Amino acid sequence: MHHARPLLLIPLLLACVACSQTDNDAAADTVVPPDPVAEPAPVIDQPTKAASATLAATEGNQVSGLLMFSVVDGVVHATGEVRGLAADSEHGFHLHEHGDCSAPDATSAGGHFNPATSDHGRVGHGDHHGGDSDNLKADANGVAVVDARFEGVTLGDGAATDIVGKGVIVHADADDYTTQPTGNAGARLACGVIQAAQ
Repeated sequence: MHHARPLLLIPLLLACVACSQTDNDAAADTVVPPDPVAEPAPVIDQPTKAASATLAATEGNQVSGLLMFSVVDGVVHATGEVRGLAADSEHGFHLHEHGDCSAPDATSAGGHFNPATSDHGRVGHGDHHGGDSDNLKADANGVAVVDARFEGVTLGDGAATDIVGKGVIVHADADDYTTQPTGNAGARLACGVIQAAQ
């Protein structure tokens, strides 16, 4: 009879070990809620990474287009398409100092955007306005695919070089890259305002 007592204790010991293990597992699964007093991470304003401009025809013209602006390797680029141009034609393409296309001939957009007060020229070839870019070239259907760059300007940083809120103009003639202050690019066929992407 004395030998039966230790055997009776074994199931009791096993039961206690199992209970203890279950309690540990439950504790491991418990999720601790975050500290309600913790401050959220500060939001840091970032410069605009993209902007757009819708081109509308000036009085008596049929030119229109949609442009997207972005920063690639530190340089502002414009891409998109301009329609309604003469077949196989070439046109001055500039950023202007005011985002105002209200005048019938778009003269309300002012002169070329020129934050560094440089002479007019060709981008990538010495002195030029921040708003100077290469000419647009229309195909046989009067469509120009835009892939232009603007040096000396920024996008959405609020600096004096920022192009958000400025005007975009497609001119009637090609820019000769030398005549001051506009490259002899002629009348304004279309105008748009650069707006930060939402």
